[in-house]
Amino acid sequence: MARDGRDLLEMLKFELRFLESGGYKHSPRTPWRAMSTFLDSPTCLNFNDRTRPHPCTECLLLQFVPAERKTENSPCWFIPLTAVGETVNYYAHCGTQLELEKALAAWLRSTMRRLERQHAGPEEGSAEREPYDVKKVAKA
Repeated sequence: MARDGRDLLEMLKFELRFLESGGYKHSPRTPWRAMSTFLDSPTCLNFNDRTRPHPCTECLLLQFVPAERKTENSPCWFIPLTAVGETVNYYAHCGTQLELEKALAAWLRSTMRRLERQHAGPEEGSAEREPYDVKKVAKA
């Protein structure tokens, strides 16, 4: 999978829409089973495939996982969502679904803002920014 920042940004936007539309509420196909954050999302490489043919190392979310957790069975569960390091795994064991969803939504929004700023490039007036050149733009 490409590790392009725009792909990541689109994936995070989709994940937020999925979350906000109730995507992690009980599935009509398996109402007895709680949905698993990230793993039961269409953004997961192995969505709806119990054989899990794609390694998590191909997932764009892996870059947010601390190095010591990258070899976990579900490394996305160890992405720090809060300033104190609470993760999906933490909320699954010590929190509520509502707390998890609030923390995940906040993390998604802040991560998307950071990525959007990175894609926007240096601020106006910055020495790093190339001056606008009509000739260069016309050739492109």
